[in-house]
Amino acid sequence: MPLLTGALLLAGCSAGGTGPGTPPARASDSAPAAGRAAACQVPLPAAWRSAFAAGAYRAPRGEQAVLTETGPGWTALQLTGAEGRRAVLVRRGETAPRTLLRLADPVEHQLLAADFDGRRWAVFAVLEGRTLDSPWSLYVWDATTGASRRLARADRPGPLPRPFVHDGTVLWAQGTGSGRATVFAAPAGGGATRAWHTGALDSPFTAGGLLVWREAADGGTRLAAVSLRDGRPAALPRPLAALRDLRSAVSDGTSWAWVAGETAPRLMVWRAGEARPTAAVTASPAVDGMDQLRVSGRLVTWRTPETSYGLDLDSRAYAEITPAYGYAQAAGGALALAYSVGDAKTAGARPVIQVVDTDRLPALPRCG
Repeated sequence: MPLLTGALLLAGCSAGGTGPGTPPARASDSAPAAGRAAACQVPLPAAWRSAFAAGAYRAPRGEQAVLTETGPGWTALQLTGAEGRRAVLVRRGETAPRTLLRLADPVEHQLLAADFDGRRWAVFAVLEGRTLDSPWSLYVWDATTGASRRLARADRPGPLPRPFVHDGTVLWAQGTGSGRATVFAAPAGGGATRAWHTGALDSPFTAGGLLVWREAADGGTRLAAVSLRDGRPAALPRPLAALRDLRSAVSDGTSWAWVAGETAPRLMVWRAGEARPTAAVTASPAVDGMDQLRVSGRLVTWRTPETSYGLDLDSRAYAEITPAYGYAQAAGGALALAYSVGDAKTAGARPVIQVVDTDRLPALPRCG
């Protein structure tokens, strides 16, 4: 893969990186629930491999694809070829990708994050340099016109962009100076931008009807939330409101996952209706350098410096789901994989992108 390959580029998609002014995470006060063992590792089933192969994406002739985001019925990609570089949206059932924007600099600029409401509006961030501290611009694309407009530009240190579009409103966070960042909301179709919250915070993520982020407070970190409807402060479920000093938190509104601990990291999970969080994965090397968590229903994905894993919350089992140095993300009922066949640093490497609906994947086998 070209550009900021591997972990560096894809780290921009994580909602759990260290934000401005945020102290390093310490051990969380969460602990495994009594009587529930941590998940075990199992081989990747043949049925999963077959589903992945059937979901392989074939880029247009002469262009090379880089995975950015996936969601229910759509995938955002960066395509690079002789005519330049473009950000595109691939929708289920359509044969040709829809161009969101042709990037002005086909070497320095790259698609870093994206979201699509499945109907009209897409929002995406373009990094304007080869390092993650480069300025970035936020764009809104209108499916009815096929045109994009720039909504915002960030040129101060802050959280990496992970924008969302919800009920016609674009949501994002960007650095505002002095180690702080602001959560903004703006109508996708045009209108005044509103500042919902300012603090020492990470990139926010959506969780059901909430917008959630990790924020520095009282010498540590905690989760904070506002309502997606109006930006007013909102209460988190009690088991999550009590958490301190966690990192890489994600949710789909029902299932939550995060990393706790530094010297002995562990993947923590909580699902609506459970009394307390549990330590789902504690074994090395699956937790070494764990980052870029994503969650969709029963499936949690994450990446380590060596590979990517998927955890089935129903069967309490996890497996390696990509070859070495591959990337995986579960979101909105979809699972996307990206990896290289051959040395990714050489011209002869072949990038592979596969997207599959998670409901087509059988449960991982339970441990005996």
